[in-house]
Amino acid sequence: MRRQSVNSTFLGILLIIIMVMVPKTELQGQNAAEIIERMEERMRGDSNYAEMTMTIERPRYTREVSMRSWSLGNDYSLIQITAPSRDQGTTFLKRHNEIWNFVPNIDRTIKMPPSMMSQSWMGSDFTNDDLVRESSTVEDYEHRILEENSEIDGRSAWVIELIPKPETPIVWGKVLIWVDKEEFIQLRIENYDQGDVLANHIEFSEIREFDQRLFPAKMVLIPADKPDQRTVMYYDALQFDIDIDDSFFTQQNMRRVR
Repeated sequence: MRRQSVNSTFLGILLIIIMVMVPKTELQGQNAAEIIERMEERMRGDSNYAEMTMTIERPRYTREVSMRSWSLGNDYSLIQITAPSRDQGTTFLKRHNEIWNFVPNIDRTIKMPPSMMSQSWMGSDFTNDDLVRESSTVEDYEHRILEENSEIDGRSAWVIELIPKPETPIVWGKVLIWVDKEEFIQLRIENYDQGDVLANHIEFSEIREFDQRLFPAKMVLIPADKPDQRTVMYYDALQFDIDIDDSFFTQQNMRRVR
């Protein structure tokens, strides 16, 4: 009995020593990565279908665009504009890092060249590059918890810092993400350029249930250098883990999807 007690004490001391010797940043990094992975699963699912309304707010005008979208993982998505009438039927297809645009008025499918990637998408604060960005918040970044108990709209959140790994072609120098500690959903994102200057931030709000899953129905993107303008994306309907495969995401289907 005495020998067992000594061994138990020794193992306890050894465990304490190991915990002290492991750098705190490594423990935080592992936990932060797990948080981000759970957040990705919550926000995306393996596939999804959505009906959305995008409102582009400018000092002199407001424009509204309605759309439907289908997505499969990070590599495939198809977005079809349903309103206004002049844009109805316009469809965007993403396959890996390429985008095609079907314009029904001229009955043409156009592949977007690299020179157009930084241009505004549908006149919003999103860019064409935002549609094709293949980076994974789980695999392509180093993660670190900056704050354990930040608060947004009465919700307790982690603040996670994401630094791109050297080999990844990511435009941002740093990303901060606020993750709800109960539901693992995004509450805020801040994107910083390579000079560590804030480029834009995204606010997530109006959390409600979609397909038996809590999700922020409203997303607002605000450019840091143009605080008087914003793009609001509102989810009207959202389904997760739908029955779909990569054969759906073709140029032929851009013309016939209904």
